[in-house]
Amino acid sequence: MLKLGQEDHTNTQKQLIRSTRFTGKIFNAGSLMISLFLLNFTWACQDNAEITEPSSAIEAGNKMTLSEWPVLKQYDEDHVQRIAMPIGGIGTGTISLTGRGGLRDWEIMNRPAKGFNPWLVPESRNQRTPFFAVYLDDGTMKTARLLEGPLSDADYEGSQGSVLANHGLPRFKSATFRTAYPFGEALLSDPSLPIDVEVGAFNPLIPGNVDDSSIPIAVLRYKVTNTGDKPITISIGGVIQNFIGYDGFKGKANKNVNSYREGAGMRGIHYTSNGVPNNSEQWGTLSLVTTSDKEISYRTSWKPIQWGSSSLDYWDDFTDDGVLENRPTIEEDAPIGSLAVKTILNPGQTEDFEFLISWHFPNRPAWSGGWTKEVDATVGNYYTTQYADSWDVLKKTQPRLEQLENGTKKFVNAFIESDVPEVVKEAALFNLAHLRTQLAFRIKDGQFLGWEGSFENEGACFGSCTHVWNYEQTTAFLFGELAKTMRDVEFGYATDDDGLMSFRVYLPLEEHAKEWGLPAADGQMGSIMQFYREWQLSGDDEFLKTYWPKVKKSLEFSWIPGGWDADKDGVMEGSQHNTMDVEYFGPNPQMGFWYLGALRACEEMASYQGDQAFAKTCRTLYAKGSQWMDDNLFNGEYYEQDVCPPMKQSNVAPSLMVGMGSKDLTKPDYQLGKGVLVDQLIGQVMSHIIGLGYLADEDNIKKTHDAIMKYNYKESLKDHTNFMRSYALGEEAALLMAGYPGERPTTPFPYFTEVMTGFEYTAAIGMLYEGQIDNGLKCIQNIRNRYDGLKRSPFNEAEYGNHYARSMIAWGGVLAITGFNYSAVDKSMNFNDKPGRYFWSNGYQYGKVEITDGEATKSVRLSSLNGDLSLDSFALNGYGQVEFEDTKRLESGQVIEFEVEKNE
Repeated sequence: MLKLGQEDHTNTQKQLIRSTRFTGKIFNAGSLMISLFLLNFTWACQDNAEITEPSSAIEAGNKMTLSEWPVLKQYDEDHVQRIAMPIGGIGTGTISLTGRGGLRDWEIMNRPAKGFNPWLVPESRNQRTPFFAVYLDDGTMKTARLLEGPLSDADYEGSQGSVLANHGLPRFKSATFRTAYPFGEALLSDPSLPIDVEVGAFNPLIPGNVDDSSIPIAVLRYKVTNTGDKPITISIGGVIQNFIGYDGFKGKANKNVNSYREGAGMRGIHYTSNGVPNNSEQWGTLSLVTTSDKEISYRTSWKPIQWGSSSLDYWDDFTDDGVLENRPTIEEDAPIGSLAVKTILNPGQTEDFEFLISWHFPNRPAWSGGWTKEVDATVGNYYTTQYADSWDVLKKTQPRLEQLENGTKKFVNAFIESDVPEVVKEAALFNLAHLRTQLAFRIKDGQFLGWEGSFENEGACFGSCTHVWNYEQTTAFLFGELAKTMRDVEFGYATDDDGLMSFRVYLPLEEHAKEWGLPAADGQMGSIMQFYREWQLSGDDEFLKTYWPKVKKSLEFSWIPGGWDADKDGVMEGSQHNTMDVEYFGPNPQMGFWYLGALRACEEMASYQGDQAFAKTCRTLYAKGSQWMDDNLFNGEYYEQDVCPPMKQSNVAPSLMVGMGSKDLTKPDYQLGKGVLVDQLIGQVMSHIIGLGYLADEDNIKKTHDAIMKYNYKESLKDHTNFMRSYALGEEAALLMAGYPGERPTTPFPYFTEVMTGFEYTAAIGMLYEGQIDNGLKCIQNIRNRYDGLKRSPFNEAEYGNHYARSMIAWGGVLAITGFNYSAVDKSMNFNDKPGRYFWSNGYQYGKVEITDGEATKSVRLSSLNGDLSLDSFALNGYGQVEFEDTKRLESGQVIEFEVEKNE
């Protein structure tokens, strides 16, 4: 029972409006007004009355029911073509659900495989990649459909006709898509059929619970509704070939075997191999099961491959009565497994058909591809140490599936119900999908590592690159345990005794981590700030004590002869390799603010441990550097670079000269110069996120964001010239990497005309922190408009590769809007003072807070939905703070209430 006040009333109205979107149209306006009128009438009649929760089904005129799964975003039939939603666990690889309801991107064998749909039989003209289909018989009509929506116009052409997977099978006429990651649903309808189908998929995702968010499984749910007036026989059939041994790029299936198995609450096909070497990265197991208790049938093999006849045989068999007849097992390398569930639906009845796909591929190799050092070694997968094989995944997961689903729904509902602009929630939640692709992995020893991005069949730039991953915030604020392992890699393995941190690490870690041997100024300073963040969020003093000597040494590395700040004046002048893949020579804001932030972080950590001398050194350098940047780099509108050629510098350390471009040391190429760099304030943004405050004059920071909008923002790119990669085009709006209102170097840094989302988010989040809400939201909305399902997948923001790590800074938008900051060290929590309901997560626990205005105070209702924590103080930024007499213990599922008085 719920007692709903006016705020709940308003949110329910919003939910009603949101739930009525379907097939690209807003629900009939007259019907919507009637619905809202009735809703208002209900509240008028039942004001302050106890009422039951709203019905889970709202009629929308087209037989669409409101999903039990949360929905944040919906895509009409013109915006589903590019949608591919990853549905794997963290570090497990993934399969993607398409906007049309199909499966693609079978990236489960330790490498990216974008677009890979396994089908290893020589029927290239009519490929039958993994698919699900529905058979129906209402007594007058017997037919079958692929459980996918129609092809797009772009899929029609090819040298032998369409090359799209399963192109020749009959499909549903219409498909729309709705989602709140990790839940995705393709809604299929066809006026010629007496059924509607919702194709749903998810993988458990629970903040703070790494293991339950790292399960190698795809949960598929086919919800079929009989929309006719007579009973219908329904059968849902799935087909997957045994492609063990081939990952879409390398390897070969060899003597693979399919077997039928039954277990508690599940029945299906288990895929193994008797011929693929068990030390191969493509060796492992795969399973397809159903949890249905209805009539099932299966095949472990198809008819021997001939010219199209094997597919014909299957389709004839399935469409005859919806029951599969097994075929004799023959010796073949890649047998096809099939599983079908059959039942009868009465008019108006809805039935869920649940299928589970699990996998287990233990032999992850060290980095390979591109220009990494090739090392013949296996580093393994942590997830495969938790299960014996793919069937064991199912045995351990299926009994807990309802619990895992409810835990995931609880998180997503809490998040999307937050009073944060929807586009900020979309950017944060959808970019979270990157963690569940082949972008990132967890080796068998437990460390979490990642590429910068992923190409179609290999990783893009190896080594957990510090000058890319230092931007992302998602891992730390949702899965702090994993973030700490990344700091372990950086300070426990990649940093040498002199403090040089290799900005890429080789694998295996024990033998090769430091061999890259080159530092990046922004990456190294960013890692220090991230270490401070991980310590604060975890409150783990042992973590600080263990790694502090290397953290301290990595800052002192800035002061070596010929180093970044060789004269130890708080300003980086030396050769500064950075995320633009060049060296900056001379003071500049990008490295400068990272350095100031690292100095402040080290000051706090040193002071906490009683190292007052080092804390004083850091404070002195910070103060000098901050003042110098304001006095010398700020030009009245923004911060610029003071180019200082290396010939004018004494004894530049050879280890810092990674790659200069120009041979003329008096006029180095690839500098920023007097340009307006889009992410020049990244160090300041990070400082806000981790609670260290302003690193330079506040007014200058705000003016710089104004300048970024003035000089970098393009309402349309149709007249923009770009000689590099195009991640935004035509009439799309974006922030350029750099604007040049005045003098421009002859050859600026290479990417200055590009657009990349991670950098755009950085600027936008900075604007939100500075109270420039409209501009910040505008920039985020422009990004998400580009990833609209029509032109690009909403779950794949690319930079140098798919699912680029930097874009996961998008979580910072939530932090900026809410003002959330948490310290387990001080046992303190902060929020902005704007009334509303907000989501919070610190990487170990998550929950909600509700802030309301009172006559002389603000009331706070704080809850934890997962995990326990302790608080000594709570503050509303710019309003007031409460110090608790006794430590408040907030346990999971508990709500505490208190008042915050306004500061005098």
